[in-house]
Amino acid sequence: MADPACEVWFYHMERSSLEQVLPDLLERSLARNWRAVVRGRQSDRIERLDELLWTYRDESFLPHGLAEEPHAALQPVILTTQMDNPNGADVVFLLDGADAGDLDGFVRCIVLFDGRDEAALATARAQWRAIKTSGLPVSYWKQMARGWEKQA
Repeated sequence: MADPACEVWFYHMERSSLEQVLPDLLERSLARNWRAVVRGRQSDRIERLDELLWTYRDESFLPHGLAEEPHAALQPVILTTQMDNPNGADVVFLLDGADAGDLDGFVRCIVLFDGRDEAALATARAQWRAIKTSGLPVSYWKQMARGWEKQA
């Protein structure tokens, strides 16, 4: 039996920054027993997220590693700028317009973008069109005053 198609969820951030949103979404993924890959385009952003995930909350941290570190395959969350899936992740998070690449084997792809940035909006719209054309199931979540609301 073939694996079900990867669901692609677009998260339109308007009230919070990536640094506020990502840890919560990663915690939710880990609670589902999913492994995650966080894919960005800029190594400096990945380095800042590496520090953030150790320190974002006083009482806990998110176990993670960088793709180029030893034992990356054992990490529940991998941060990378590369297209691979070194830890056999179930979910991939795309930041800053990172390319989705081949989504076979992933259960979900989360595209996070800043709705206050016109360039980020344009990139997300292009990603939406490309993924929609590929036939994968897509949904769009917008950050509202009450939290995330599914718009499409």
